[in-house]
Amino acid sequence: MRERTAAFLARESFQRFIVGVILLNAATLGLETFPAVVARFGHLLTVVDHIALYVFAVELIAKIYVERSRFLRDPWNVFDATIVTIAFLPATGGLSVLRSLRILRALRLLSVVPSLRRVVSALLRAMPGMSSIVVLLGLVLYVAAVMATKLYGSTSPERFGSLPTSLFTLYQTMTGDDWGNIAREVMTRHPSAWVFFTIFILICTFVILNLFMAVVVSAMDEESAEERAEERAVLEDTSEHTQRILDELAELRKELAELRRPN
Repeated sequence: MRERTAAFLARESFQRFIVGVILLNAATLGLETFPAVVARFGHLLTVVDHIALYVFAVELIAKIYVERSRFLRDPWNVFDATIVTIAFLPATGGLSVLRSLRILRALRLLSVVPSLRRVVSALLRAMPGMSSIVVLLGLVLYVAAVMATKLYGSTSPERFGSLPTSLFTLYQTMTGDDWGNIAREVMTRHPSAWVFFTIFILICTFVILNLFMAVVVSAMDEESAEERAEERAVLEDTSEHTQRILDELAELRKELAELRRPN
């Protein structure tokens, strides 16, 4: 019984059905944000939402029955169990949208597409290097914010009057959002302020962004190299196995030929 249940859960048609239910549930949760739709189809949306929840619960129980102690070893299973449990708790209407996060299970398809798998693996591999760059960016942003507060705090207190305000303004400048007007406002009393903003944008927007890209590209190259090495190893193992089979066939042919010789 357990084997048949596991085979049923592993069917591609069943997985497509679950993804369809997830998408339908996400659509109903989105439609609930429209008062006119709720006023006209509110009962239908609630029924669909409950049916989807029961489908998720049945699937979860079936997976627990099949996997037993191995169920909690899979982070996706823990995620699904948490979402379904929250949905069944009382007074959780505001959190019901969390059930739509089950659509993230579709990310399992990433393991099927080699190119996407390489990208995801490269991003995970690049996390340590990216964290170092984030620290560097934070340090540059902090130093620039302290300098801007001391230099331009009296000129533009709304933008540089305090350290938190300067941090927000410089972050806005780093993203390129209306930084020209910010610079012009300061340059009315500090004509040389364009030097500060230009250097800050060059460092944060171009240099550090390129560092992010370099780390990711390097990780992708390493991932591709490892995959190529694994493919070569598989091909070599296959070649060796094939050669052994051919050698054994050759030996069998020799033995058959010797047996057929007249004494």
